[in-house]
Amino acid sequence: MKQKIGIDARFYGPKGKGLGRYAQKLIEYLEKTDGDSEREYYVFLKKENFGQYSPQHSNFKKVLANFQWYSFAEQLRFPFFLNKFKLDLMHFCHFNVPIFYRKKFIVTIHDLILFHYPTVRNTTLNRYYYYVKLFCYQWAIRSAAKRAEKIIAVSNFTKKDIIDKLGVDSGKVEMTYEGSDFKHYATYENAEEILKKYGIIKPYLLYVGNAYPHKNLERLVLVYKKIKKQHPELTLILVGGADFFYERLKKYAKENAARGVVFPGYVPDEDLDVFYREAKLYVFPSLYEGFGLPPLEALAKNTPVVSSSRTSMPEVLGDVAKYFDPEDLDSMEKAILAALFEGGQKLENEKIIDQLKKFSWERMAVQTKLIYKQSLN
Repeated sequence: MKQKIGIDARFYGPKGKGLGRYAQKLIEYLEKTDGDSEREYYVFLKKENFGQYSPQHSNFKKVLANFQWYSFAEQLRFPFFLNKFKLDLMHFCHFNVPIFYRKKFIVTIHDLILFHYPTVRNTTLNRYYYYVKLFCYQWAIRSAAKRAEKIIAVSNFTKKDIIDKLGVDSGKVEMTYEGSDFKHYATYENAEEILKKYGIIKPYLLYVGNAYPHKNLERLVLVYKKIKKQHPELTLILVGGADFFYERLKKYAKENAARGVVFPGYVPDEDLDVFYREAKLYVFPSLYEGFGLPPLEALAKNTPVVSSSRTSMPEVLGDVAKYFDPEDLDSMEKAILAALFEGGQKLENEKIIDQLKKFSWERMAVQTKLIYKQSLN
């Protein structure tokens, strides 16, 4: 009898941001490395991403599980829905494990941002309701970590953070790096045309990601305003889907007279490839990251990276990036100016390739499959 493994892929796809890319790449490479095996995989998706995934092997099946993230339906109805499939193992790709799910499972915890930066500025909710919800989230993370057969961390930094903060045994936490295999969609012949479509003028500094407070984009805006006095030709491109946090950041840039900041909104991968390639520098000012995929993707495009020196970033980027203290405006400014002084030089391909070799979605999927086997045994 085939073993049945479920994967919670309700974040699947680009709209799910980092969580979505993780779920998508995990499933894509599991199919490549475990297609037509003795295991059956049930991939649980929401209505909006159900059409984005098409199984390539008979032992992979997609299932509509239209339960909203972080909802009562997720906590109360989703576990009973999962029980119908008689799964031998369930993989939750995020900490939001239903409290009433009592069968064997593993969980991927990407970071513990809710423990390190529990600020009311992270939400649109009423202050008191937010703190109640924060307590519930933290309790859910602790509960998931306690009940899981195994916990997957996406970096050594996150693994240590989980062990220290959640008090779990080190043998329970496995580390699997995320990967970087951005496809090369664009050619230099159509690059200018694509940038023009979004109103982008070179040269520019680039950031890709969300605008949550711990991403530290307000400080980046202030530093850019100072740098622009010396480099008036520079623009700052902040790529991310329109939401409350980006709208607030737009207002902040306007209030601080930071002219030259461009907000193109959500950009699909085939166009984002050009954004990375044509950037003078990629700047990543985050205060806290469990892994930090966008700067790694920038490196894959041979674009110089200037990054925060906090948390997992030195582990991920190694010595192919310049670093700054993200809470020190002068430090950030000096690092960016130093990189600009060097002309935003493209790094040696060999040096970048050596760093990128450490991160492979296929290796991540193979390691995850081994964790499945360990947990099933």
